[in-house]
Amino acid sequence: MEKGLVQIYTGNGKGKTTAAVGLALRAAGRNLKVIIVQFLKHPDTGEVMCLTDKIPEIEIHRFNSQTKFIRVMNDEELDKLKKETESGLDLTRKIITENKCDVLILDECMGVVNNGFISVKDFIELIKSRPETMEIVLTGRDADPELVEIADLVTEMTKIKHPYDLGIAARTGIEK
Repeated sequence: MEKGLVQIYTGNGKGKTTAAVGLALRAAGRNLKVIIVQFLKHPDTGEVMCLTDKIPEIEIHRFNSQTKFIRVMNDEELDKLKKETESGLDLTRKIITENKCDVLILDECMGVVNNGFISVKDFIELIKSRPETMEIVLTGRDADPELVEIADLVTEMTKIKHPYDLGIAARTGIEK
């Protein structure tokens, strides 16, 4: 890729990860190497089951062994999640430093910033240190204004209606 850009998929609507995975498939179809680093995602998601070991151009690394939402975790669970998140940041630094891919997707990184696990400053430093040819995609609700400022493309998914509001839990194959 001649010039990599920074993309953000944010907002309270459904589809941020789905859009990023769609971009990963498009890039893989053009023989670009894609690495997805997922933070805060429940371990049981369809995209991981489909992509892992089936599309060699896409590599996925997950940093969350928890199955609870952050708001209901105890201190021990939060500490473990913070350590896992820091490991994800370390891997992300290595991927960027060693220029290991054409497209790097940092899925749910906004949640990591918004929950204070990693500072926005650290993410900005990472983005600025990337090779010029590396595309970076950041996903998650409530994108930090500083990240929005340095991004080249920002798409906001806006919820109009959502089944969760009607008491319908996440459905296998659709929301998870």
